[in-house]
Amino acid sequence: MHEPGSITRWTRALRKQLDAMDLDSAGLCQAAGLDPHLSQPHEAPGATLRLWQLAVQASGEPALGLRVARFASPTSFHALGYTLIASGSLREVFERIVGYHPMTPDALQLTFHKVGERYEFSFGAPSDYPVPVPELFDAFAAIYVRTCRNRLGRGYAPLEVHLQRPAPADPQPWQELFRAPLFFCAARNMLAFACADFDGHLDDAAPGEPSPQAQPLIWEPRVRCAIEAQLPEGEPSAESIAQALNLTPRSLHRHLADEGCRYDLLLNQCRENLALLHISDPTASLSEVAWLLGFADVDGFSRAFKRWTGLTPAQYRQELSG
Repeated sequence: MHEPGSITRWTRALRKQLDAMDLDSAGLCQAAGLDPHLSQPHEAPGATLRLWQLAVQASGEPALGLRVARFASPTSFHALGYTLIASGSLREVFERIVGYHPMTPDALQLTFHKVGERYEFSFGAPSDYPVPVPELFDAFAAIYVRTCRNRLGRGYAPLEVHLQRPAPADPQPWQELFRAPLFFCAARNMLAFACADFDGHLDDAAPGEPSPQAQPLIWEPRVRCAIEAQLPEGEPSAESIAQALNLTPRSLHRHLADEGCRYDLLLNQCRENLALLHISDPTASLSEVAWLLGFADVDGFSRAFKRWTGLTPAQYRQELSG
């Protein structure tokens, strides 16, 4: 089972980000001592750390970890994907994350405690382990916050974000992603969350639910969440989404039909919504956006974007900047 606290599990997402930046990820893997043909090296944490170091140097991107996190989905870490399905609240999600973290040399040290009216989730490198580059912990912080947003909506923000990393010269990428008070050079890597957000039942906080009085849509928001989580891995099939939700494909289609939805339409809507979100980020290249939306190449993304908006991505960005 892939675990959310294993350092080596980031290799695939890191390579996707490097490829999207037109950097030679295979060459960097070889320089780090990794086999570039293995998507997930299981026993090479030291080499994985060297790959991160080389990637930071080659990219010259201070916020590399934040960008890499966009290419990782909760379902990339199988245990994390399972907790999102099996848990009734985000408190249970994070309790299970800590409970499931593996006893392997590269496993993070995780803690989750209630402190007053908030929960504190801490994560750090194992003892007697080489200190990873700060960008790796940026990626961990980003994927955990994204896990919360997958269930509570994109507007969700933690109470505080503490990172041991040195303060970057330009903190704007961190501010834009976390939308919370930031503390760099902190004593530990820690995310603080409001108890009220974490104790509420996830079905009661389903993104897109119009009002408490309206008939709640149970399966549409769950399917949307699963689609968005799997898109960085490529276009998700109805079968893969059904499997993630512990359903048969037939049951998935029936549940959506009962709520007046169709899988292909939801997939298209998710891609269109995310395309408008990512294309408005001037730091994201078209290659990155295409990868994040599960397209095989930029041409396929550009054709879809023009179908959605009537404009090419370049024309749309020009209008935004104008």
